[in-house]
Amino acid sequence: MPLRLDIKRKLSNRSDRVKAVDYHPTEPWLLVALYNGSVHIWNYETQALVKTFEVSELPVRTAKFIARKSWIVTGSDDMQIRVFNYNTHERVISFDAHADFIRMIAVHHTLPYLISASDDYFIKLWDWEKGWRNIMTFEGHTDLVMHVAFNPKDSNTFASASMDRTIKIWSLGSRVPNYTLDGHKSGVNCLDYYHGSDKPYLVSGADDKTVKIWDYQNKSCVQTLDGHTNNVSIVCFHPELPIIVSGSEDGTVRIWHANTYRLENTLNYGMERVWAVAYLKGSNDLAFGYDEGTIAIKLGREEPAVSMDASGKIIWARHSEIQTSNIKASGEEVHLEDGEQVILPVKDLGSCEIYPQTLQHSPNGRFVVVCGDGEYIIYTALAWRNKSFGQALEFVWAMDSNEYAIRESSSSVRLFKSFKEKPVSIRPSYGAEAIFGGALLGVRSSSFLIFYDWETALPVRRVDAAVRNVLWSESDLVAIASEESFYVLRFNRSAYQAHIESGAQVQEDGFEAAFEFVTEISESVRTGCWVGDCFIYTNVANRLNYVVGGQVATLSHFDNNMYLLGYIPRDNRIYICDKNLAVMSYSLPLSLIEYQTAVIRNDMEHAARVLPSVPVDQHNRIARFLEGRGLKEEALHVSTDTEHKFELAVQLGHLDIAYEIAKTAAHDQKWKTIGDAALSAWKFGLAEECLHRARDFEGLLMIYQTSGNATGLAELATMAVEAGSNNIAFVCFLLLGQTEQCVDLLIHTGRIPEAALFARTYAPSQINRVVALWKASLESQGKHKSAEALAEPTRYPNLFSDFEYGLTAEMGFKRRRDRGLVSAGEYVEWKDSLDWDVIGQIKERYPNGIPPELSQQQPSALTSPDGLGSQSAQSMRSNTSLNDPYASTSTLAKSDVNGSQAALISPVRSASPARRTPSPNRMISPIRAAQTSPASVSNAASFSQPSVMQPQQHSQSGSFVSNQSKTSNVSFEASHPPHPTLLGKTHLTGIATDDRPDGLSDSLSHLSLDVNTTGTGSLRGDMDFEDFSSIGNSTTANDDLAALNDDEIDALLM
Repeated sequence: MPLRLDIKRKLSNRSDRVKAVDYHPTEPWLLVALYNGSVHIWNYETQALVKTFEVSELPVRTAKFIARKSWIVTGSDDMQIRVFNYNTHERVISFDAHADFIRMIAVHHTLPYLISASDDYFIKLWDWEKGWRNIMTFEGHTDLVMHVAFNPKDSNTFASASMDRTIKIWSLGSRVPNYTLDGHKSGVNCLDYYHGSDKPYLVSGADDKTVKIWDYQNKSCVQTLDGHTNNVSIVCFHPELPIIVSGSEDGTVRIWHANTYRLENTLNYGMERVWAVAYLKGSNDLAFGYDEGTIAIKLGREEPAVSMDASGKIIWARHSEIQTSNIKASGEEVHLEDGEQVILPVKDLGSCEIYPQTLQHSPNGRFVVVCGDGEYIIYTALAWRNKSFGQALEFVWAMDSNEYAIRESSSSVRLFKSFKEKPVSIRPSYGAEAIFGGALLGVRSSSFLIFYDWETALPVRRVDAAVRNVLWSESDLVAIASEESFYVLRFNRSAYQAHIESGAQVQEDGFEAAFEFVTEISESVRTGCWVGDCFIYTNVANRLNYVVGGQVATLSHFDNNMYLLGYIPRDNRIYICDKNLAVMSYSLPLSLIEYQTAVIRNDMEHAARVLPSVPVDQHNRIARFLEGRGLKEEALHVSTDTEHKFELAVQLGHLDIAYEIAKTAAHDQKWKTIGDAALSAWKFGLAEECLHRARDFEGLLMIYQTSGNATGLAELATMAVEAGSNNIAFVCFLLLGQTEQCVDLLIHTGRIPEAALFARTYAPSQINRVVALWKASLESQGKHKSAEALAEPTRYPNLFSDFEYGLTAEMGFKRRRDRGLVSAGEYVEWKDSLDWDVIGQIKERYPNGIPPELSQQQPSALTSPDGLGSQSAQSMRSNTSLNDPYASTSTLAKSDVNGSQAALISPVRSASPARRTPSPNRMISPIRAAQTSPASVSNAASFSQPSVMQPQQHSQSGSFVSNQSKTSNVSFEASHPPHPTLLGKTHLTGIATDDRPDGLSDSLSHLSLDVNTTGTGSLRGDMDFEDFSSIGNSTTANDDLAALNDDEIDALLM
């Protein structure tokens, strides 16, 4: 029977004639030597050309990788050997090696040797560590030497093929051959050694169109293979598969069975004559060079023929040799680390009469079945005695080790029990492509799978899916793997038996209720096994995963393909191997699987009993599992990972736990996270502390502004200035009414034009100083005309109407600012003060100008707040008109230095405050102290020609244009001072410090504040209050507060 080797093309490239190919041992590179004198390196995984070397103007007939030196070595028709570094493209050396064309080069496996064969009849040995000195010349052939190859089992010998129709065997220490193999009728073109240790064979191909297999110890021809219709140009023994590959000038590649010498396959890619072949050790890859290009293919699968029973006994096949080893109890002798190779003592168990493609233990471990070459043989596991055999394409075990089934052909599946055929069999009406063992017998077609009962051979259920593998657990769970995903189903055995016992007719598709759908996982399974209700598997992405209850956990990632051997409960470990049979293990405690299974079954009491037996290093895995099941409280209790525990604590609102974790971790992001959660939970004290620790100035600004905490704003301003967060500092100063600091901050940050505009609007007493700085700045930049165009009040009072009234109002507001805060309970009385026209009222009181005793007063110095203000002061906003030349251009209103009226609280209850958004309890701030009209803003300065600017000429309006205005966001981190007391001074009259968080629930829900901190340099705050007069019960509040009486004006100015 055929080997059934699937063939997958990996590279196809059209080019000039290819004379040689070679695989790199570690990189996915294929070296291609061309008849036109070039050498290419192709990546056969990406089909990309990696490197090109222009070697000669004549044909390059041979080329090899020397990976340990990062070299490629070539031989060409110009009789030179050349060596290149394939990383740098540097030519290491070139020298004349022969007196005629160089046909072949072979590299020694371990020594710094290279042999070359030439049309000059000689073979030469070169040592690259001795400067590429020719240390030996081998003489004996009487015609062209076409091929040479080192013996992989004896590195001191090599063989050569010649057009003199002979094959000669040589030793490196002798110039003459050891002996000659003579049998071909025409010139011999190629040869190769068998790589296994069981046969002393080599294969040759010649112009007589035959392939011969030689026993070089007995010096005899073992077999001659006929079939090619032209000269045989290439032959090789594949190092991993039991095949011989031959290629001919007839354009075909033939694959022969290395044991039976049967022709297995013939390949023809339509690229004319075949000239070269290469194989990659450790893989099933082959490459061919043709007249018209290169082909690279993969034969069969690379999964090793290996099996492990439940006790840890491993049996594997290396070619036809069977070897075994036993994994000892890891807890008794050696501690195994995850991913570490397990060192196993290897014992030769015997040999097999067929080439093993698969090995499989019976469920009880007593027998091992070997399949291959269209046959199966059942051996005893211990003594390796033949128990039964027969013809079969596939073999599978039932759950009972006494039962098994074989697939004889696509139309016949036979069942056996106790090594005797059962009277029932399966004759599918469809093409049976594969069979699967387990609790039920699965038979697969190209598009569906049917499960059959082992006893009756009746169909149980049809599953419409393109199935690759079927894996059963002992608890009637089954994993059905397809190309893109796998499904977990549960076999309802009792329902099926009840259906059969009822006498109902069995349909071709079986019984629909026989299976229950459990879950689908979008992963492609390579190998897998069940441990209870836990499915462990490796996938095509080279990961080791397990799934319990639909939740997937990853145990490890791999760099190459790994294959699952099984799970040993004794060791609590999973064992896997690679294609070279290197065994590794990973920990997966059985108690962990038992715990997760109990959780899936909602048996939390049993899970709690099992938990203490789960190793502590697995608790984080349990915590992730519990979180995925929605059991976050339990996950928080189990988790030992501080990061995960922190996330769970925040999600569950256990901020005390999160707080303690953050103190140990000391990460700013953690403090910000707790601060956000504390705000949502109305825990303002905790939020303030956390935001302080995180140096979250924006969050602190929101808290202090909404709570009316003037002391906090002052401290925040200091921290922001130190950290360079100028926008935050500016907002704090503005909210506190500290206009002088606002001006100084703008000047300090190089925003002198903005400082001038701000001073004209909010601090007219600073105008002269700022304009002088502005002029000096322009002069330093050589902008003399722009500097001369700036006007200030002292020289051009006609351009600054009502300037003296503005100065007087500024002094009055500063005095009011320094007296203290307005009680929060007076909000209803003061909310309409925003519409007062302060300058207009002052002008009505003093229509002939400000009295000298008032105009000469200077604003009082700023003082730090030392208590709650007891005297109320009315906050005002100027109503100015664009067409009113005498309207005030600036007034500072709405707040004193401590946040006057900053603590006004509406009795309306509000929702929980949102982070970074306008919040209840917004403080009434001086951001819009004077709602300045365009006319008042434009009076800040005037651009005009100096000749036109007359000091005594009255102008109703001016224009202000700054060519120097720049906006930027200067923000960087700096250390902050020690955190003050958690709440500090509340400045909320009538509210005790301890009661402050609860009192903050009273909301100014109609207050709107928009603070720009995005780096634009601009800042806008609008406090628009609806009519709250109906809320308060104050009898002193006037219905119409559009005007100030004389006493109020005096109180403001004095």
